[in-house]
Amino acid sequence: MTEVPFIAIEGPIGIGKTSLAKKLSNHYGFHLLKEIVEENPFLGKFYEDIEAWSFQTEMFFLCNRFKQLEDIEKQYLNNKEAVISDYHISKNMIFAKRTLKADKLDKYKKIYHILTEDMPVPNMMIYLNASLDTILKRIHLRGRDIEQNIKPSYLEQLSQDYEHYMNEFEQMHPEIPVIRINGDDVDFVQYQVDLDTIIQKVDMHLKKLSEELKGNKNES
Repeated sequence: MTEVPFIAIEGPIGIGKTSLAKKLSNHYGFHLLKEIVEENPFLGKFYEDIEAWSFQTEMFFLCNRFKQLEDIEKQYLNNKEAVISDYHISKNMIFAKRTLKADKLDKYKKIYHILTEDMPVPNMMIYLNASLDTILKRIHLRGRDIEQNIKPSYLEQLSQDYEHYMNEFEQMHPEIPVIRINGDDVDFVQYQVDLDTIIQKVDMHLKKLSEELKGNKNES
């Protein structure tokens, strides 16, 4: 576990991860780590033909996220500077399992585990999810051209994959608190009161994290 707050925000496409990460970064003064999305040269083709372009798309994301986390560790976490990220690198496996055929998935898993075995692990997770209608509305509102060809059926399945993944994550990592936010009930972009509620939850876990880190130092 890192010795400073390292918060990751996760959830399906269009749910508001980057918007929330920006707001929390501004509130706490934490360094903001944003995933590379539109720079992926394969993404537009991927949404048009998932089967044909999935391996190239997933490998681009994996390599770039690996490089980002490597830099974040050296430049911020190792220097005791807190970070908030709009993704968790383990999301790569959510997408890979959904889009890659068995032979490609086996190759991908090997590369993934080699690259991520010693990567820094967040000590807090915020999980955003919502109904398909809400996700579709938010994707439409932000208006990214490359996302307009995403099939609703793909988004619905992806949302279910995230739910399954987060349930597993909580079981496998009980030491990492997960703050669950229902996007159907909360709009932290439009309403300050909703953002304040999220901040209160983060404050509570930051306080616990601070106490744990102090305890670990006293034991060492």
